[in-house]
Amino acid sequence: MQLAPGERFLDIGCGWGALILHAAERYGVDATGITLSQNQFDHVRAEIAARGLADRVHVELRDYQDLPDAAVYDKVASVGMFEHVGVTRFPNYFRKIRQVLKPGGLVLNHGITHNPTGAASLGSGIGDFIDDYVFPGGELAHVSKVIEAMAAQGLEVFDAEALREHYAKTLWHWVDGLEANADAARREVGEERFRVWRIYMAGSAHAFDRGWLSLWQLLAGRPFADGRLPHPLTRDHMYAGGGG
Repeated sequence: MQLAPGERFLDIGCGWGALILHAAERYGVDATGITLSQNQFDHVRAEIAARGLADRVHVELRDYQDLPDAAVYDKVASVGMFEHVGVTRFPNYFRKIRQVLKPGGLVLNHGITHNPTGAASLGSGIGDFIDDYVFPGGELAHVSKVIEAMAAQGLEVFDAEALREHYAKTLWHWVDGLEANADAARREVGEERFRVWRIYMAGSAHAFDRGWLSLWQLLAGRPFADGRLPHPLTRDHMYAGGGG
C-alpha cells in the first residue's frame, strides 16, 4: 500500500487493532480503525493508550455504512471483513470505500473467496454448518465477482495476489495450536464450542488445500479525474524492505 508518514489510513473491520497499530508504529501514518465489536473497541483503545499512540491512532465503534462521504483517507484496508458484507451489498460497500478515499489513493481488500464460479456456499452441508455455528450471514463469491464489483464503483484493480496455499498453512497452524491447548480451550468456552471450532478450522484448512476456497489480496485505487493512478510499474517494492 506504500504507506508513508503523515498519510491518513483507514482499516475497515480493524479487529483487535494489529494493523492500525503496526501501520502507525512502523510507517508513521495517522491510523483509524472501525469495528462493530465492543470487546474489540475496548481492547484497541487500551492498546493505543498503553503504547502512547493516542495522537495518531484512533478506533471507532462504527459501521462502515456510517462513515462520512468526504474523501479524507489516503489509504484504506479491509482484511477478512468483506466476507460478511453480502454479495448484494457489494455496490454499497465499494461505493463507500471510493467515497472516503482521496483521488489517487489506494485500497487493499483482503478476503476469502470461492473457487467455483457459480457456487453460493460449500456443498455437503459445510456451508450450512458454518452459517449456523460460526459465521451467521457470511457469504462468499468468486474473485471475478469481487473485481467486477470494485470496477463498477470506480476502483481500478492493478494487483491481485492469491494466498490460498498460505492460508491453508495458517489454518493448520491454528489447528495444531488448538489441539495443543485443548484442555484450556474446553475450560474457557466449553466442549460444544471447542468442537465447533476444531471442526471448522480443520475443515477450512482442508478446503483451502483442495482448492474449494481461496484467499485474495486485491490492490486497487481511485483514479484522478484524468484517469491517472500513480503506482509502481513492478512489484519490486512489495518484497524490498518489508513492503508497506
